[in-house]
Amino acid sequence: MRNLGKYVKKYGILYVVAIAAMVVSILLDAASPQITRHIIDDVIVGGKMEMLMRLLLGLLGIGLGRAIFQYMKEFIFDYSASGIGSSLRKDLFDHIQTLSMGYFDSHNTGELMARVKDDVDRIWNAMGFVGMLIIECTIHTVIIMTCMFRLSPVLTVIPLLVMPVIAWYGLKMENGLGQVYDKISEQTAELNTVAQENLAGVRTVKAFAREDYEIDRFKRHNKRYYDLNMEQAKLIVKYQPNVSFLSKVMLMAIIVVGGIMVIQKRITIGELGAFSEYANNIIWPMEMVGWLSNDFAAAMASNKKIKRIMAQKPDIKEPEAPVVPEKIEGELQFKHVDFDLYGSRILTDIDFTLPKGKTLGIMGVTGSGKTSIVNLTQRFYDVTNGEVLLDGIDIRKLPLTLLRSQTTVVMQDVFLFSDTITDNIKTGNRDATEWESVEEASICAEAHDFIMNLGEKYDTVIGERGVGLSGGQKQRISIARAIAKRTPLLILDDSTSALDMETEKEIERRLKTQKDSSKIIIAHRISAVRHADEILILEGGRIIERGTHEELMAKKGQYYRTYQVQYGEEGQSCQ
Repeated sequence: MRNLGKYVKKYGILYVVAIAAMVVSILLDAASPQITRHIIDDVIVGGKMEMLMRLLLGLLGIGLGRAIFQYMKEFIFDYSASGIGSSLRKDLFDHIQTLSMGYFDSHNTGELMARVKDDVDRIWNAMGFVGMLIIECTIHTVIIMTCMFRLSPVLTVIPLLVMPVIAWYGLKMENGLGQVYDKISEQTAELNTVAQENLAGVRTVKAFAREDYEIDRFKRHNKRYYDLNMEQAKLIVKYQPNVSFLSKVMLMAIIVVGGIMVIQKRITIGELGAFSEYANNIIWPMEMVGWLSNDFAAAMASNKKIKRIMAQKPDIKEPEAPVVPEKIEGELQFKHVDFDLYGSRILTDIDFTLPKGKTLGIMGVTGSGKTSIVNLTQRFYDVTNGEVLLDGIDIRKLPLTLLRSQTTVVMQDVFLFSDTITDNIKTGNRDATEWESVEEASICAEAHDFIMNLGEKYDTVIGERGVGLSGGQKQRISIARAIAKRTPLLILDDSTSALDMETEKEIERRLKTQKDSSKIIIAHRISAVRHADEILILEGGRIIERGTHEELMAKKGQYYRTYQVQYGEEGQSCQ
């Protein structure tokens, strides 16, 4: 990741211009008390009325100049901060997209959402309004203190004594707030996760009557978030009133000591008025120390979290010397593949060849390793031992984009986007997929008829994750999406589980006509795989049986027993 300084460097010239405008604005602000001094000493006390108009015009000019330079400063800071925040968010999102599946296995969605949205917003704020005020407070304090010293070194001692105490309170508050903000940021991520899970799974929550449990669960996280924010508020309340009180004491001391000096004729009443005005001007930067340090501490904590994500390296990397074949035919081969994940053996000695245009069926109980074969085929993970070959090329030598663009997977857990049916079907190849291909794929997937019965037909916008459609309808759209992509390797991972037998057979018949695609059909139902050219039976991550339907039935092993459960015993019990 480029560090934050490199993002700022891109807008360096603009920041210089903004700070220059800020300095001019502060200098104009510093000139105003001097005019006040002349109005008091020369016009009111001295009776030089001819100077009044010039001095009033001077005040008007200062006000106009400050308005112009203040606008320039704020606009440039906002523009630069927007650019930094936008670039940082884009780079963060792009980087997250490059991370391997293993990273997402151990990091929840709510946490990543908090990093992409809330944490970038805090940095955006620090580079804009908050950062501008920090710089302005610093320059303002230096210039005003210089002006005060030139008016009266003696009176200047008073703010010089008070300011270190205020700074100490500000540092104490900042240290406490920095620790609290880390906790608040983490709790925000957890709260987002709980809310996101419940909103995404609202049907499951209601189906299992878990509303009360989920409400209590959310309340616990919300209470923790509330407690942390109250801890933050207590820190501010503990220190901020002291800052305000000291500011008022400083102003009162200046008036008292300055009044004595006027009586002693060591300064004029106009100089005391100007000094008091400077003293008022120096109060607001000191009062804002707590708030600014608060927001800046939050931004720095957010930056650390983002840097941790950006420091993550994908486990699955592009090959150093990629092999780019002219065309992928679709022959897939697993050569004695072992696969370990998080210290556990998932697959052992998986060995098979799927020739171009043929169909491979895979069956096995839940947890037998069927989906792991899919993950290895798309190189979401790398094999521990052995090789996965596509057209005789180790897939670790193929560019990831090429590999995944040449394979299509239809999962049992269908994910559809909140978009039209047409755009969902075109997801795999949005730019190249013509309308005719969308319709043809829908017909092949037995989805065309029910789509035409929808209100807007193919332009119907479906809800998040396909809300509003039945399980079978969603599966048929996902199958159509896969067919429309037209890849040489098509994998159906239990993707017809929600379909009736007649629809499943019709889809299977239509898929057989696609001779250019090799197919892997993973299923629990024998009806989905019985016509495959070869069927593998997995158990405990191993192939325990293999062959055609007829060969496996003749062996009278696991496949045969599954057939008896699904057809034989059920048939007898129904008679």
